[in-house]
Amino acid sequence: MTRVLSVVRDATTKPETVAERVRRLQAEARQAARDHVKAFAVAMVDLQQFAAEIADGGEAYAPGIREAARRLAEDLDARVQSVEAISARAER
Repeated sequence: MTRVLSVVRDATTKPETVAERVRRLQAEARQAARDHVKAFAVAMVDLQQFAAEIADGGEAYAPGIREAARRLAEDLDARVQSVEAISARAER
């Protein structure tokens, strides 16, 4: 015997108004954006560490590659700090 299930709305809960839905969706979008920015900062830190490893890799890497990695690591360090500072201000 197969049973058919259906969703039954709680009669004690009134339906969400359009304004409430808009506020809820906006809050969800802001949270998703915060999560995305945090993931972006983590990826930048990972890349900065990766570049620093190559920069410090010695003779195994061509001098031009080491220099490019060194500059990228320095630039990313400053940019990560900027992203984190902007994020902290935005969360206030």
